[in-house]
Amino acid sequence: MTTEPGVLSASPARRGNSLHGRWRRLREAAIGAVLFLCALLSIGTTAAIIITLLEETIGFFREVSFIEFVTDTRWTPQFTPQHFGILPLLAGTVLIAAGGALIALPVGLLTAVFLSEYAPSWLRSIVKPVLEVLAGIPTVVFGFFALTFVSQEVVQRLFPGTQVFNAASAAIVVGIMIIPLVSSLSEDAMSAVPRSLREGAYALGSSRFEVSMRVVVPAALSGIVASFILAVSRAVGETMIVALAAGATPNLTWNPLESVQTMTAYIVQVSLGDTPQGSLEFRTIFAVAMALFVMTLTMNIVSQYLLQRFREVYE
Repeated sequence: MTTEPGVLSASPARRGNSLHGRWRRLREAAIGAVLFLCALLSIGTTAAIIITLLEETIGFFREVSFIEFVTDTRWTPQFTPQHFGILPLLAGTVLIAAGGALIALPVGLLTAVFLSEYAPSWLRSIVKPVLEVLAGIPTVVFGFFALTFVSQEVVQRLFPGTQVFNAASAAIVVGIMIIPLVSSLSEDAMSAVPRSLREGAYALGSSRFEVSMRVVVPAALSGIVASFILAVSRAVGETMIVALAAGATPNLTWNPLESVQTMTAYIVQVSLGDTPQGSLEFRTIFAVAMALFVMTLTMNIVSQYLLQRFREVYE
C-alpha cells in the first residue's frame, strides 16, 4: 500500500490541532462552570436572606396585626404596654435620608458638572481620587464626627438648646458620606455623552454653563437619576452614623433637631442587647428588616425603570 507524500507528516499536526481544540473547549467549559457557580452563589445567598426574613416576619405577624404594624404611632416592643407601630422608625429613617439627600444631591451633581465640563485634566486627576478616599472612610468614623463635631460645634451653635443626639447632625454627615457616590456616578454618565453634542451647542453660540445644564445634564439624565436613587438607598440603609448621632428614641416627628431612631439603628440596638432569641421582641428586628428590604428594593426597581426609560444610546 502506498501513501501520498505529506499525508504521514500532516497527521501529527492534525492530532496536535485536535488536542489543542479539545483542551481549549475543556478550559472554556471549566471557566463557564466557575462563573455559573459564582452567579448561583450570589442568587442562593440572596434567596437565603429573603427566606430567613420571610420566615421570621411571618412568625412576627402571627402575633402582631399587620394593620397595627403600619398604622400605630408608638414603637415600644421592649416595654409594657407593648406597641408595634413602625411609623416612628420609618419617619426617622425618611427624615435622615431626606436630609442627607438635600445636601448630597445638589452638591454631588454640581461637583460632577465641574469635573466633567470645567475642571482641567490635572485637577480632575486630583479631585476624583480624593472623593474616592472620602467614600472609603469607615462609617463609624463619620458617626463619631457627627456626634463630637457636627452636633456640638455646628448644630448646637446654630440652634441653642438642641439635644446632643439629633437627626440634623446625622443627616448632614450622611449627606457628606454619599456625595462621592452621586458625583462619581453622575460624572461617569456625563463623560459618556458624545463630544459632538457639546460641539454642536458651542457652534450655536451657547456658553459653557448652557452646554453643561441644557445639553450634557439632560443627555445624561438617566445615569444621574440612577445615581440619586442609589445614593438615597445608601442613606436609608446607613447604620453606624445614625446609631451614634441620631439617638435611640423612636419618636414620630419631622423636627430634625430632635432625637430619632431609624430602622437600622433599632436592629443594631436589639441585636446587641439581651433579647432572648425566638421571642416576639427578637422577631421585631426581622419585621423591621423586611420593611427596610422592601424600601430599598422598591428604590432599586425605580432606578432600573428610570435608567431604561430615559436612557440615551449614542453611536
